[in-house]
Amino acid sequence: MREDTLVHAATGVHLVHGSNTNWVILSEGDAVTLIDSGYPGDRRQVLDSLAAAGHSPEAVTAVLLTHAHADHLGNAEYLSHTFGAPVYAHPAEVPHARREFLHQVSIGRVLRNSWRPGVIPWAVHAVRSGGTADVRVSRPEPFPNEGALDLPGRPVPVHTPGHTAGHCAYHLPDAGIVISGDGLVTGHPISRTRGPQLLPTMFDTHRARTRDSLHVIERLAADTLLPGHGPLHRGDVGEAARTARVRATPGGRQAP
Repeated sequence: MREDTLVHAATGVHLVHGSNTNWVILSEGDAVTLIDSGYPGDRRQVLDSLAAAGHSPEAVTAVLLTHAHADHLGNAEYLSHTFGAPVYAHPAEVPHARREFLHQVSIGRVLRNSWRPGVIPWAVHAVRSGGTADVRVSRPEPFPNEGALDLPGRPVPVHTPGHTAGHCAYHLPDAGIVISGDGLVTGHPISRTRGPQLLPTMFDTHRARTRDSLHVIERLAADTLLPGHGPLHRGDVGEAARTARVRATPGGRQAP
């Protein structure tokens, strides 16, 4: 594992850079909450990142999903089936995790965007990493309660729909951290923009709702952003969300 793969964000909080997607490890004593789990092909990196943070996979008390796309869901079923970790998601995302439906960029839409810089290399990597594999979770569960979850890190789910119907960010109020999944990122292999931004439009199920959800993120008190794609961002998270919203509006600086 590269030295820059595991990024210390705060006490007990690590951002992990997978092959093209991030996940987050929340540690509390000998127990761990894992938020997202990369592509299926990232399994060794997931296990190595847990070990680098001082934990075995048996220490994972729960896997939380920001959403059920293959590059975030990829190892949830493995961890659940092998080590007994429950998998939690927003109620609207639970059937998506079971693959009762699929809200994910289609092959046709990728091909229609293949002229854009970086799309073909990204698509090849996605396929090779298991992006088209069956990664459904057999027994995903809705969050057991409202507010802070009784899990390591005490993450607070924050519904931020648009990228998918049940997309969630997670707020760590005491640490001043927002784990934003794909609702707010700081980079992507096919984006020419650096810094706070939305993903390219083709990845969103409902673009207008994704933009609207930035208002929700703006209201969260935090000065550190841990995105689903791109590097950790230090600075007011509300300002980061506002920057992304401006870039995503006509006349903004972000490429479509």
